[in-house]
Amino acid sequence: MSPAHQPRQRRCPATSSRREDIPAPAADRHGPRIRTWLQTVSLRKGLGRPARIVVNLAGAAGAALFAHASLQFYLRTHSLIGGAFLVEQTWFVIAFLVRRRPSAVSRNPGGWLLAFGGTFAGVLFRPVGAHPHWGVAAGLGLQLAGLVVCVMSLLVLGRSFGFVAADRGLVTRGPYAVVRHPVYASYLLIQSGYLLQSISLRNAVVMVLASGCNVGRVLMEERLLTGSSGSSGYGAYRRRVRWRLIPGLW
Repeated sequence: MSPAHQPRQRRCPATSSRREDIPAPAADRHGPRIRTWLQTVSLRKGLGRPARIVVNLAGAAGAALFAHASLQFYLRTHSLIGGAFLVEQTWFVIAFLVRRRPSAVSRNPGGWLLAFGGTFAGVLFRPVGAHPHWGVAAGLGLQLAGLVVCVMSLLVLGRSFGFVAADRGLVTRGPYAVVRHPVYASYLLIQSGYLLQSISLRNAVVMVLASGCNVGRVLMEERLLTGSSGSSGYGAYRRRVRWRLIPGLW
């Protein structure tokens, strides 16, 4: 449900209209390029304020369901991990309600599918398979680390929080000074921790699916931000913060 993040970027005068659609990126306007089917299909323009309100309320309602489940788990177990998940999901509820209107947002249906898969594929995990002691202990550590990274990232994002690829302003401090997409990196930590605690083929497949969707989100977000009006600021940020998700790897 991230939750999804968009690094913060300056607004441009041309985005003063109330529509959430943008022209095609400059790379698409100037010369042909090879595109996948995800890049060639576009949603209708001009979704407008009513659609934004519906999306925000739906996102907050979904996050509230997860927050309620986390609360019930915490009340039953009084565990640290339950309390951490409750804090994370509660913040997602707030973030959906207070986030600012984007100056640019993806109209690509593939981007919305990737965002949905990356955010919600984790619900397919099941506590089945092997539960080795070392995996339970290591998995708990990874999940706690992921939750800390996620909450810190959401606090830094503030009203720039988003679900699908969009431009809500450039954020460069905190976890964003280490990797460009720390919320998705936190998902990787949390889900890896769950897999170590419940090792099974099913959970491994879910892990690959969720991670693949979030990698796709990263690429689509960066394509949108690089092609938007403030691309020079984001380009400088990319040169300064080299890694997308995993420092030293990618």
